[in-house]
Amino acid sequence: MTQDTTARGQSAPDRLRAHIRDYLSRPFFDYFLILSVVALITAVGAVMVLSSSTTWSALDSGVWTQGLRHMVFLFVGYVVLWLALWMRPSMIRRLATPLLLLTIVLLCAVLIPGVGTGLVESGARSWLALGPFTFQPSELAKVTLAVWGAHYLSDRGPVRHWLNNHYMHYCGVTVLIVGLILRQPDVGMAVVCLSVAGLVLVFAGIPGRFITGMVAAGGVLAVGYALVSTFGGGEGNYRTHRLEVYKDALLGDFDDVRGKAFQSYQGFLSLAEGGTGGVGPGQSRAKWFYLPEAKNDFIFAIIGEETGLVGGTLVILLFGALGLVGLRCAMRSTDPYLKLLAATLTAGVVSQAFVNIGYVVGLLPVTGIQLPMISSGGSSAIITVGSMGLLASAARHEPEAVSTMQSYGRPAIDRLLRLREPDPAGSRGAVRRRARPVRQSTEPVTHRRGPRSSAPSSTEGRQPPRPTGPGGGSVTGGAGSRRRRPRPGGPVRPDHHHTRRRG
Repeated sequence: MTQDTTARGQSAPDRLRAHIRDYLSRPFFDYFLILSVVALITAVGAVMVLSSSTTWSALDSGVWTQGLRHMVFLFVGYVVLWLALWMRPSMIRRLATPLLLLTIVLLCAVLIPGVGTGLVESGARSWLALGPFTFQPSELAKVTLAVWGAHYLSDRGPVRHWLNNHYMHYCGVTVLIVGLILRQPDVGMAVVCLSVAGLVLVFAGIPGRFITGMVAAGGVLAVGYALVSTFGGGEGNYRTHRLEVYKDALLGDFDDVRGKAFQSYQGFLSLAEGGTGGVGPGQSRAKWFYLPEAKNDFIFAIIGEETGLVGGTLVILLFGALGLVGLRCAMRSTDPYLKLLAATLTAGVVSQAFVNIGYVVGLLPVTGIQLPMISSGGSSAIITVGSMGLLASAARHEPEAVSTMQSYGRPAIDRLLRLREPDPAGSRGAVRRRARPVRQSTEPVTHRRGPRSSAPSSTEGRQPPRPTGPGGGSVTGGAGSRRRRPRPGGPVRPDHHHTRRRG
């Protein structure tokens, strides 16, 4: 009666806050929300790629060719997501170093003439041809930096030396990977990898002096690169034009709408034509060869044109929700490896999404970064969706979720996907099993019929330790053999009826 009266006496905002707290405190809230948001984002991407690629697909082999191809890649990405959920975190951690070596080998293979492709099409040799498909190793590199960085930097002690420490070792590996990507050259993906590495270091707790040094070094490199791009000619003029277009976009006054500012200007026209409600799905005019890269880099302009402000806001809210729940999962996790991995993957994907949206609406310079899980792409869709499986696995190994599964069993989606129960030990499962002490026999020692040795004990005169377990002095609870204290000055007399009480 008291509870009902209290519930009736609460105001509507208080009841709403109580319901929200109730949902947020449920064990599988993060796990279910991550899977739901990823499914919604990929569904939006499938529809928009299918709509924006019809014109270019009609020139090749069929109207729906590129859209169906994107759906096949999404299906493969979901298979990788299922594998990430099925594998134990300890297994993923053991595969971190082989994944790093494989990534470096693939990045080196891209630079070999005749092996790497894509120089003519996009200005960067960034792909490897695998039969009818192409693979971009730099997409794998950004996930590798997160997975291996979380493995290498978690459970590390304090910095002992300013140069020879784990933070500097990770920075050295990052410089190697970013240098290989710049050799392609692919400045946009190099910036993404640098941002992921920076997030790993920040979430790993790098000292403030190291952050100041890295920011200063990055500023010097950026200024140097800008100067070389401005006065170096060739490809540098292309980078300079992007900065000029960025200035025009901020001011809203494009100088050359038929030349260097053509793509950004057409993106602005698409967003303006969409208005509040959009022109309708499939009714975009910009995709009729007006807007370059309509299905890739500037797909958010097509979303704004066909669905208007409502659809664009929905996409932004979906990525915002993914960021909030991913960081919440990182804070709720007790495993240092899963905590660092969840925070880095979440921040990496969300920051890449907002960079893409930012340069489409004119807030950032155009960098050629795709909108994750929405833009058309093979390796990008597979790797990004698969990495969300790692994030969902971290949510699945939250302490409340593990305890609930042990008590009440797996949820329906886990039984449908045939996933095993999570390992309570997390990423250290194999290590803890190896370090588990061997249980000793708990059978009591039979009494001897003869007297014991009459040699005085080396512990004579000392008080024996108080037993900590039910069977003796083992800290882990194991029982050792019971021995009577020798009497000073003579042998121990066998006493089969009375046991001498311990001190």
